[in-house]
Amino acid sequence: MPNSVVKSPGSDQAHLRADRDESKQLLNMLVVKPDAPRRRLPPDLGEMMRRFGSVQVRNSGTVGGNIANGSPIGDLAPCLIALGGEVVLAGPRGPRKLPLEAFFIAYGQQDRALDEVVHSLRIPLPKAGRQFSAFKVSKRFDEDISAVMAAFRFEVRGRTILSARIGFGGMAATPRRARAVEDALAGASLDQPMTWEEAIAALGTDFQPIDDARASGAYRLATARALLQKALFELSGVPMSITRVLVPRAAHTSEAQP
Repeated sequence: MPNSVVKSPGSDQAHLRADRDESKQLLNMLVVKPDAPRRRLPPDLGEMMRRFGSVQVRNSGTVGGNIANGSPIGDLAPCLIALGGEVVLAGPRGPRKLPLEAFFIAYGQQDRALDEVVHSLRIPLPKAGRQFSAFKVSKRFDEDISAVMAAFRFEVRGRTILSARIGFGGMAATPRRARAVEDALAGASLDQPMTWEEAIAALGTDFQPIDDARASGAYRLATARALLQKALFELSGVPMSITRVLVPRAAHTSEAQP
């Protein structure tokens, strides 16, 4: 198999095939083999998947299985929602395609019939004027479930945000878009942080997170607001050396050499 991320001629979408072998290879290439599709997909997606479970999990799990499971604290779904991903289902009545955010209906419930399987995922490739960022917040770097997973895709013209797609995990019963935040960001200026305030406050409209063993609802909401603000500062040009703790690849991963 030459590659699991396939770009069709004349198409602006990558096809992430969800059958077992190719999904496993996708995880390998994004996490264990950093020289492959990370050139084509946003770097933050690869960084998130570097923390995806453990090496053993990444080499046995599948992209399709991760999405079909529908966990509200899964890390991949918020990223693919923010990127504008679509899920393609296959069944006896033929293929069916829907936006990934519409696939998750309620806790433990997805828009998939008993005789349907996740066939593939369609992810738009990066375009000029769009920027993607993703942040996983957990107690440990490796092998830990997220308290909050946030993913942001902004479309910018000049110094103005034209549109945003934002996905969160750990904030609701399903992976979910932050639609009130997206609406509030349209027209915001990267040079005037005061124009971000409505969007940051709107997270309280989109989400009422619960308390559980990983984090309180108040912590989750405060963290989500901080991550949105961080993403906006990076979008405005603040260097990552200021906004992030940059860790050498081998320093805190299960792939580190002894």
